[in-house]
Amino acid sequence: MSTQLLLEATGVVKRYGAVTALRNASLQGAYFILAARAIGLDCSPMSGFNNDKVDAEFFPDGRFKSNFICAVGRGDPATLPPEGYRFSFDEACKII
Repeated sequence: MSTQLLLEATGVVKRYGAVTALRNASLQGAYFILAARAIGLDCSPMSGFNNDKVDAEFFPDGRFKSNFICAVGRGDPATLPPEGYRFSFDEACKII
C-alpha cells in the first residue's frame, strides 16, 4: 500500500490536509509578496475579512478557498503619512 493510500485510509489526510494546505498557501503567499517587493511593487496583505463572501464572489464553484487578500501596485509616496520614530540599532540592540 502506498503512503498516500495509507494516510487516506487512516484519516490522516482528512484531519491534517486542510491545516497543511493553509500553511503551505500562506508560505507561498509570503514568497509572492517578497518577489513583488523585490521588483519595486507595494504590497498590502490583509486578513480579517469575510472569507465566505470573498469565496462566493471569486470562487463560486467551491474548488478554492481564500486565505488572505493582497493588494499589489505602486503607491504614491506623497499621500503616505510620515513614518513614526524608529529606534537606531544602538538604541534597540546590545551585542553580547
